[in-house]
Amino acid sequence: MNFFFTLFVSPPCLVSRSKMQANLLRKAVFSILAVTCAGHWTPRPTKAPSKSDTDYIKYTSITGFFLQDDNATVPATFDYTAMNFGLINRTYPTDNECDGSYTQWQKFEHYVNTLNQRSGSEVDYKVLFMGRHGEGFHNAAETFYGTPAWNCYWSLLDGNTTVTWADAHLTPNGIAQALKASAFWKSRITLQKIPLPESYYTSPLYRCLSTANLTFSTLPLPRSQPFVPNIKELFREGISGHTCDRRSNKTTIEKIFPKYDIEKGFSEQDLLWRAGVGEVSTDQDIRSKTVLDEVFGSDQSTWISVTSHSGEIASILRVLGHRTFSLSTGAIIPVLVKAETIQGTPTSTASVPWTTISTCSTVPPLPTVTA
Repeated sequence: MNFFFTLFVSPPCLVSRSKMQANLLRKAVFSILAVTCAGHWTPRPTKAPSKSDTDYIKYTSITGFFLQDDNATVPATFDYTAMNFGLINRTYPTDNECDGSYTQWQKFEHYVNTLNQRSGSEVDYKVLFMGRHGEGFHNAAETFYGTPAWNCYWSLLDGNTTVTWADAHLTPNGIAQALKASAFWKSRITLQKIPLPESYYTSPLYRCLSTANLTFSTLPLPRSQPFVPNIKELFREGISGHTCDRRSNKTTIEKIFPKYDIEKGFSEQDLLWRAGVGEVSTDQDIRSKTVLDEVFGSDQSTWISVTSHSGEIASILRVLGHRTFSLSTGAIIPVLVKAETIQGTPTSTASVPWTTISTCSTVPPLPTVTA
């Protein structure tokens, strides 16, 4: 049996200035500054929300801007490349401040930047472009063997006699999916003048590192916004005990992706993955909140790309209060996020012990070939 593995004309609106340190000063300045669409102006980042030991950040997914926000949109059949990333064709309260030639994305950019300009110092709006990696060999293996056999036996191995899926690489189809995302980004830059990510983050797993590179490295980016992704440990997939979720060591990552930045404190070996046990959703949501706090608490960018995984993006969406929206391999979902720094102590969520993975007592039979 053959095994399957053989395989701008108009510049953006003038609104994205640094937030004022105090509300009084902000209001005073804003009273004499008209929010207009002007040429030859480079937006500056907004101030990240402040946070102390007695504060916490509350996240809200702002709905009504993307089709993925709408319960009527079916995730299984939604194609982001056919729907302008899902951006809804609608008006915004700030449209009268922009030239009539502006595209939907330019008007949305102006609206978001205006939200930041007019919000208090403890409120920050960001748009997250969260992309799932392209198909990996582990995805193809699960499809081939079937989910029950994959979960109880094959996923616990590093691979089979044909391929390796430990820290899985992309299949040819996965590479094509990442290149499709890149081509769509290029089309949006040309046709929609879409705001480009100002910061890039990625999971440390190879399939995400590779997807991010294939998607963004060849885009016509301005010198002020180069593609230099930051590798963050906690943007990784749910830690299942499957070998596909065990990352490579730091030295290997640095050798293959030398231009990537690795966050401080990143260990040489993977200290989070443990054979035989799996992270539960409660614990994953806790670490998703932690990594979001790290990004929102330190990054002044408004437009941010995160290359991650289906399970991790689902966890982030839960933390943001977004509806459940499953992504196919290579798909992207944008979300408008409001982050508020709240005085006081949040309601704590207790971590839950990891579960023991169920294994097969015997090697499951290989799938049968059907005509």
